[in-house]
Amino acid sequence: MKVIVCAGPPTSGKTTVLRQATKRLVAHGYNLAYLKIDVQFADEDELFRTEFGIPARSIFSGDLCPDHCSVLVLGDAVKWAQEHKADIFIVETAGLCLRCAPYMEGSLGLVVVEATSGMNLPRKIGAMLSLADVAIVTKIDLVSQAEKEVFRANISEAAEVDVLEADALRGIGIDRLVARIEKMDEIVEPLMLRGSPPVATCTICAGKREIGWEKHFGILRTLDSDLFYRGQ
Repeated sequence: MKVIVCAGPPTSGKTTVLRQATKRLVAHGYNLAYLKIDVQFADEDELFRTEFGIPARSIFSGDLCPDHCSVLVLGDAVKWAQEHKADIFIVETAGLCLRCAPYMEGSLGLVVVEATSGMNLPRKIGAMLSLADVAIVTKIDLVSQAEKEVFRANISEAAEVDVLEADALRGIGIDRLVARIEKMDEIVEPLMLRGSPPVATCTICAGKREIGWEKHFGILRTLDSDLFYRGQ
């Protein structure tokens, strides 16, 4: 089974890109399954189930980082998609943690960014971009050619990824993505996270609410220092 993991900032057009790709892949005879990982609300699974008649479900991370949630649930999710005899399994994640990346080894990592989000966005989203395979730039009809070229150059400066431009509402540029999906390899066991997760020795993640580095232990920093470790 092939696995696609798609991340990107909110409102960037992830779902629209995936719906356009799914429409073409279903027409080409592939069996698909879809999972949406979000924080507290999602109805995209209903859209994919209704529009394409494919197995689709959503899961909410709640108090857990959605990228951490992905690591925990993707093992079961891959088995679920295989049980439905999917040829291609699409995972759409909120991907809100800019220090983590939701992509699996062997998957096709897609990051969707909108051209209207500001020229410096590629410098701000970290591993979500730098560990992806393909960056899909959406809403290209809303910016000038010069802005598109600058945005594309900033992506290439921030990461070594293939860049595709798309007007997802009209389906322009999606065929190149579908061709890339059709050529990709299937995943193999064991399933592994792509890249190294950030340091997680953190009392804040454990629920300690006090403000100020003096109140915490683990990996810390002050206003004027670099990172340092403070044991309990």
